[in-house]
Amino acid sequence: IDHPKYQESKRIAIFLSMPDEVQTEEIIKDIFKQGKECFIPRYQPQSNHMEMLKLSSAEDISSLALTSWNILQPSDDDTAREEALAGGGLDLIFMPGLGFDKKGNRLGRGKGYYDTYLERCMKHPHGKPYTIALAFREQICESVPVTENDVPIDEILYEDC
Repeated sequence: IDHPKYQESKRIAIFLSMPDEVQTEEIIKDIFKQGKECFIPRYQPQSNHMEMLKLSSAEDISSLALTSWNILQPSDDDTAREEALAGGGLDLIFMPGLGFDKKGNRLGRGKGYYDTYLERCMKHPHGKPYTIALAFREQICESVPVTENDVPIDEILYEDC
């Protein structure tokens, strides 16, 4: 939360962590404490389409539905939430992943949700947000496999980096 990019960002997207990921709950609480806007992913399971929908508070997480992937996200019939790209775009996205290399390459879970979302961000008037991956030191590899559709991450944060 002391990171300069985080401090200057007003509209932040962050994943709701699974048990094997860097825990994001305290960051989410801080986003609201600092009066920033918080957006979380809603994945479309039959495609690689993802939206970033606005949370109204940290407590709002308890109202979210649990998917078959064991991920909390707004339900499909939840149409009242602002989608980040329908409004002012995003300043910062905190990214999950399974593995990362020091060149900014990221190994996700294979569906390309974040890569296709970042492609859509690049077409938004606000442009591509800064991206920071949250990782454990053990997830940093010499190299991870990439394709031409993979969008590199701006920065990877991990213990002792």
